[in-house]
Amino acid sequence: MTRTIKIFDTTLRDGEQCPGASLNPEEKLEIARQLAKLNVDVIEAGFAIASQGDFEAIKTIAQQIKGPAICSLARCKKEDIMRAWDAVSYSDKPMIHAFLATSPVHMAKKLKMTPAQVLKAAQEMVALAASLCPFVEFSPEDAGRSEHKFLYKVVAAVIEAGAKTVNIPDTVGYTTPWEFAQLIENVIQNVPAIKKKNIIISVHVHNDLGLAVANSLAAVKAGANQVECTINGIGERAGNASLEEVVMGINTRKSFFDCKTNIKTKEIYKTSRLVSNLTGMMVQPNKAIVGANAFAHEAGIHQHGMLQDRTTYEIMKPEDIGLTESKIVLGKHSGRFALQKKLKEMGYALDKEGLEKAYQRFLTIADKKKDVSERDLEIIVAEEVYVVPEDYTIESIEINSGTKTIPEATVTLLYQGKAIKKVANGAGPVDAVYKAIEQLTKVKAALVDYSIQAITGGTDALGEVIVRIKDKDKIYVGHGADTDVIVASGKAYLAAINRLLYATTQR
Repeated sequence: MTRTIKIFDTTLRDGEQCPGASLNPEEKLEIARQLAKLNVDVIEAGFAIASQGDFEAIKTIAQQIKGPAICSLARCKKEDIMRAWDAVSYSDKPMIHAFLATSPVHMAKKLKMTPAQVLKAAQEMVALAASLCPFVEFSPEDAGRSEHKFLYKVVAAVIEAGAKTVNIPDTVGYTTPWEFAQLIENVIQNVPAIKKKNIIISVHVHNDLGLAVANSLAAVKAGANQVECTINGIGERAGNASLEEVVMGINTRKSFFDCKTNIKTKEIYKTSRLVSNLTGMMVQPNKAIVGANAFAHEAGIHQHGMLQDRTTYEIMKPEDIGLTESKIVLGKHSGRFALQKKLKEMGYALDKEGLEKAYQRFLTIADKKKDVSERDLEIIVAEEVYVVPEDYTIESIEINSGTKTIPEATVTLLYQGKAIKKVANGAGPVDAVYKAIEQLTKVKAALVDYSIQAITGGTDALGEVIVRIKDKDKIYVGHGADTDVIVASGKAYLAAINRLLYATTQR
């Protein structure tokens, strides 16, 4: 029978401890609402004794959020236990999470307690919590570095005292997946009460060595049936196990793990964005599952495979986490197949020659920009494919301009295969270019409109220029685009002149 792995979300407690990620009570409540939509099993809403604000946030969440159990962290101290209960008691599913360190270094250096004192305190405080609250979890802090026989003794004692869940934390991210899986197996095998009383074995792993998710999944394979994690993996130091990675790992490899979760995965992306926005902790582009590049493909080979069958390069669907589609990123590594597919989606059915012209221009732009947008593609088609025959083309434009220099343009055009060159001055660099072009083409038409805009965001954006010139009663429109706005301006003006000359020839 397939096991169901509980998801214990500690974004609002351990995640919020991440430096710079502090949340006010209203923000905590908003995230808690989204976590309920995500259908997590437990929301650890905070540490009630830590501050009045934390207490009020936990209390409000307990009063308003239905579905998940609402939990508060508490040290193994009476005042902590009582304060936690006061906060979570309003919930339909209240929960107290008590913890006490069990590793030699923590007991000696931090707690200054003997193992016997730690054992006694853990047992007594869990008993107190169990007398108040139906659901009690205990964590032997720094279990990953604890002496195994002592750890088994503590786990057995807190179960006897009333703990329904025992969490085995790797508090400092010290263990490896093989070690951690073995630890979970050893705990289950050496504490008979776990199976006898159907105790939930949970894991809480930090990411100091980048192994939090791997350790958590290894623990699931070894018999753990709850994972404690955070949205986007935020948390102390290098963070916690990432909820979205744990859940989608289990979801994608169901047959391997032979288990499932209750998470509504289509809410994952929305939850990730909310947490990122409210905490100010940005998600790195290459972050698994929710990063901007997680479902983006640029390499031509990958794009070709994706367009044939998405399973060639995607092991999960973007729709599964709440995204609408995969992102085919058109950049310098893209191939003709991806470009043709995108242009077809945009309504451009190009023949072989037109596609090749568009592709060569596309590569030129892609070398100057990170991504090529739909607007860029429209310009490419307009300039390279749907064009009139050109009498003149630009070979080069050189500008000398500045605050103490009269703007001067040196323009070289190609006319009937020959280069022709002119130097001209103007009120500004664009005016100088236009005067040089006018002299070279011997076309004197009135410039009636000139407009320029950035096609896309960023300093590497293409500048798009549209000009209108008038000859007698006719208007001719020229269009130009380039990462250099002076070049774009020259292209637009010359395109309008070429249209004028073509129309004159046709007449």
